Formats: sequence, C-alpha cells, structure tokens
Amino acid sequence: MGKKRVVPHRRYTEEFKVEAVRLGESVGASEAARRLSIPEASLWNWIRQRRGGTLEPPSYPAPEKQTLAEIKAENARLRRELESARLDLEIVKKAAAYFAKESR
Repeated sequence: MGKKRVVPHRRYTEEFKVEAVRLGESVGASEAARRLSIPEASLWNWIRQRRGGTLEPPSYPAPEKQTLAEIKAENARLRRELESARLDLEIVKKAAAYFAKESR
C-alpha cells in the first residue's frame, strides 16, 4: 500500500485556488494536484466550493484609460530606458572580458 503524503499546512490565495480549479477541470484533479504539489483533497474541496458558488475569482479594478499622447510618451520613455540598459549591459560585458583577459 502507498504511504499517505503529509503536506505542511499552507495558506493559498483565492486567485491560486481559482486557477488550481481551472487547471483541475482541464487536466483532471489528480494531475493538477500533482503538478501544483498540493493535497488532492484540498483541490477537491475548492472544486466543490466553486460549484457551490462560494469560491469566486477576485475582481480587479478596470485599467485606467490613457490618451494616445500619454501612451506615446510612455513608449518613448521606455525605449530610452531600454537603450540605456542595453548600453550598460554592453559596458559590463566589455569590462568582464577585459578583466577575464588580464587574470590569465
């Protein structure tokens, strides 16, 4: 006979539970519990709660509306930031190659 696996007491967020139930409905509860490393009994409890209507996905506030000008300005800022990060990375790579060469 197989040993019963003991899992320490953990708390799960409502969002995790909803996503676990969604996975359990798509691949099966046993497989989902194995993939997520959670007790199968917990997943079955969440599935029952979802069917009973007591486990609902959390509601998120609607995203803020942005004007086209704001989006373009943010896009330009992000492009500048990305270019700066690329330049920093290039400098670090060259420095690493230089110091690796000198340490030989």
